[in-house]
Amino acid sequence: MKQSSETVMAEGSFFKELARWIIEHKPTKKELSAKKNSLCRLFGRGAVPTDIEIYLNASKDDAPRIRPFLQTKPVRTGSGVAIVATMAKPYLCPHGKCTYCPGGLRSHFGDVPMSYTGKEPSTMRAIRNEYDPYRIIFNRLEQYAVLGQNFDKVEQIIQGGTFCAFPKKYQEEFAYYSYKACNDFSKMFFRNGDFDLEAFKTFFELPGPVGDEQRSRSIKEKIMKIREIGKKKLLQEQEENEQAEVRCIGLTVETKPDWGFAKQGLELLRLGVTRIELGVQTVYDGVLRITNRGHTLSDTKKSIADLRDLGFKLNFHMMPGLPDIGRQRISREKDIVSLREIFENENFRPDMLKIYPCMVMPGTELENDHNGGIFMPLSTSEAADIIVEAKRFVPEYCRIMRVQRDIPTHATGAGVDRTNLRQYVELLSKERGVVCRCIRCREVKSGGLTGKLQIAVSEYAASSGKEFFISMESGDKVLGFARMRFPPRSLHPSITRASALIRELHVYGMAVAIGDAGEMGGKVQHTGIGKQLMAKAEGIAAEQGKDKMVVISGVGAREYYRKLGYVKEDCYMVKKIVV
Repeated sequence: MKQSSETVMAEGSFFKELARWIIEHKPTKKELSAKKNSLCRLFGRGAVPTDIEIYLNASKDDAPRIRPFLQTKPVRTGSGVAIVATMAKPYLCPHGKCTYCPGGLRSHFGDVPMSYTGKEPSTMRAIRNEYDPYRIIFNRLEQYAVLGQNFDKVEQIIQGGTFCAFPKKYQEEFAYYSYKACNDFSKMFFRNGDFDLEAFKTFFELPGPVGDEQRSRSIKEKIMKIREIGKKKLLQEQEENEQAEVRCIGLTVETKPDWGFAKQGLELLRLGVTRIELGVQTVYDGVLRITNRGHTLSDTKKSIADLRDLGFKLNFHMMPGLPDIGRQRISREKDIVSLREIFENENFRPDMLKIYPCMVMPGTELENDHNGGIFMPLSTSEAADIIVEAKRFVPEYCRIMRVQRDIPTHATGAGVDRTNLRQYVELLSKERGVVCRCIRCREVKSGGLTGKLQIAVSEYAASSGKEFFISMESGDKVLGFARMRFPPRSLHPSITRASALIRELHVYGMAVAIGDAGEMGGKVQHTGIGKQLMAKAEGIAAEQGKDKMVVISGVGAREYYRKLGYVKEDCYMVKKIVV
């Protein structure tokens, strides 16, 4: 129904008055809620507007001033970057299918990516956008903008099974359109470094009915036209992204150990990949065979070493509760030993960890064993028990990223029946007095710091090389860290025997726009912490006889390293250091 001119004017006055009040009073969320209610009564407005509606109805001048008070879902950028999950199209794994794996072509869930069900938020977004990374990224950046969050530093994750097993042409096109999406979004909606809210609202037809089919078709047509304009080479899009307003500062792919050797790693470097989500799952060869995993434990160790010596960050996927000999569930004791082994054995030692309790999924071989009474999955309490025990020995250099798949319980057959397993684990940890020392449990989020800033350095062996975890801390809080490696060999011409590798540099706190100075205590980015960590790493390397620092840098982070004296050498950023 078309609104009358009087209604439109009243709406405009309502939002103008609310914006004026926000600018003047700088309210808390509670104060803002009360003001919204009182103004609705004053203007005779029935529905109380959401914070997003207020932001989208603000004037060009008012929008940036009220944005900090309307920001929603801050956890999405709480690690300093905007996460953008993209999904590769359905494609069969060369080895076949793991006994517990849902998804794939002609699966119970239809044609969906391997190991996914089509019900996960990132998969549903991919399906809506026909698995086109360009459209997916436009869609996700649109959502971040509407939520009033900074999204100029993107950490992109390519999900959907064993990406390295996809045809090389598809891999390159996926990467190409990912960078192009960030670059085109930058050119369309930023003017002299400032976000052009009016251009953004016009293009995405906002405010408007988000679920309207006609609006969706219109936006898709506009995006597809832009997608094919000014086509370039992958390297050209990468170089453009180094200076873009929306930069891909990290690119992650999922793969299996048998598709994660040096050969695949060198190709991933060319695509700009910086992190690998590696499906380790277990440290038992027998379990790998029974589940038709398609690789051996020897493959796992080789993959870890190859990828680490090329500089990649490694995020292990571990799966307690898998079937063991006789296809019955592995014992609790063996699961705990497996999780302890990945930290005690230097052939493993992940930088990050995702713990996914094995679920019985419809249409899988494991479901047949479950229906036949052979296999019983972990219950919620059993899974939580194992994870809590594992938390006792997770070292300070590792970050526990997740403890449960992002699959709704209605899509599973049997197993853990809670999507908030992490909260359950936290409660059980408190009951048992288990204090987790992983990065996630110690990283700074909000509130004041508890002590003076100091740099802590821990050293450990991994895959025949030497690792350094260099962290900036205040009290017990981690503000940022650098991972440095002395590799035992060279798998790339840029890496010499006298080289040190920076595998990761990360500063925590709410995402802050590139060029802005964050506030200590909450927003800690762009306050010199990264520079101090790099200087410390260079000093350690020089003291131990290294003459070259090699950084595996996200394409969009290269400019940052240039400011520290680094230059691009093939796929890395490098710098000579004084011994």
